[in-house]
Amino acid sequence: MSNSLQDALHQATAYQRLRPAIVKAGEHALGRLVVTAVRPTGQGAVIGRFLLGLYDGPTYPFDLTELRGLDLPLFEDCMRVLMMDYSPELEVHERVPNGQAIWRELVAMWGQGVTQ
Repeated sequence: MSNSLQDALHQATAYQRLRPAIVKAGEHALGRLVVTAVRPTGQGAVIGRFLLGLYDGPTYPFDLTELRGLDLPLFEDCMRVLMMDYSPELEVHERVPNGQAIWRELVAMWGQGVTQ
């Protein structure tokens, strides 16, 4: 087996071992982000558009440079959610109670003006 194949296998195995902790951290972060996303603030708008982009990127494109305007804890939560969503078993909205209703609210609040 080549070194690059062994490295890839090792990385995949390590990721699978860490996956439960990544999901747990991501779900906690997602819960915090949702609270911010439904607030009519500048950071709420960024988080709302970020979450919509994860939900349906082609319909709700998100400019990653907007993350630079977030407070550090919110930025870190976005990274945790991205790590969780790297290999999704569930759609992002399915990971929170009332996710369908919350995402409809996010679309109403932050999905306007997006070219579809």
